[in-house]
Amino acid sequence: MPDLTGRTFAVTGGNAGIGYFSCEHLAGAGAAVVLLARDPGRADAAAAALRERVRGADVVTVPLDLADLESVASAAAALVRIGRLDGLIHNAAVVHPGRARRTTRQGFELAVGTNHLGHFALTALAWPALAATRGSRVVPVGSVITRRTAFGPDDVDDLMSERSYRGKRAYARSKHAVQCFGFELDRRLRAAAADVHAVVAHPGLGLDAASPLRAGVNEPSPAARAAAGLLAPVAQGKHRGAWAAVRAATDPEAVGGRYYGPSRGGTGLPVAKRPPTADTDPLRGARLWTLSERLTGVAFPLPAHPG
Repeated sequence: MPDLTGRTFAVTGGNAGIGYFSCEHLAGAGAAVVLLARDPGRADAAAAALRERVRGADVVTVPLDLADLESVASAAAALVRIGRLDGLIHNAAVVHPGRARRTTRQGFELAVGTNHLGHFALTALAWPALAATRGSRVVPVGSVITRRTAFGPDDVDDLMSERSYRGKRAYARSKHAVQCFGFELDRRLRAAAADVHAVVAHPGLGLDAASPLRAGVNEPSPAARAAAGLLAPVAQGKHRGAWAAVRAATDPEAVGGRYYGPSRGGTGLPVAKRPPTADTDPLRGARLWTLSERLTGVAFPLPAHPG
């Protein structure tokens, strides 16, 4: 990793899992870290673990519940007040939305509302800080599940899973939306000649039980560790799962529109990969952008790509 001294990165869901280890990697390279999390107690525990692991770590916590647009607006305002924002990593996610359809505070299907719409609004509202920081990056974090599921026009039409609902399908749809937004954001940033860059990543298959012990953050049982060992050929610890997003956020050679993921699909070092074709479709991206603005009521000040 490059020396990140003097740079500031914000990570959603930085209190646990891949989000926590992203913060640890960034702080270890000298960056100031803004740890965004829903639970203040868990955020404080994660910040304490960071300071224990990284001497002199510069870390602040900001409350953020992506399932509540009022909380999103407050968190974005805090980022704007901080001023410098070299990277915003969209890590937080609802992975298991449940067998029955649930909704966010504003009535959106829980997975899409949290994973995509919350991050869309956060990025739009934090735009002044991103735009004011030379070479800043937005890193939407997708999922390996998008390589095994479709994302067609019907998925955008029924983004809220109102016609039919399955938890796994809702999660996959939300992660396709995250990635689709990332590539559409890249197109619009290029069209606007903005010195902000969107680089998409996916973490592969990460397991808490295969991750290093961090008091108050990650404390897997011996039985869980033994079970994780059986999955070693196809899964890795979340400290390694964080590598793709961290590379997307910090690699000097990373460019907007690139897509990083583990070299072996679910595991391995982060490399540039070919994204799912559906997620790079400009027409689908434009439709998703317009729908996201309408649903959230948040205007994103970037024009549509003329192409």
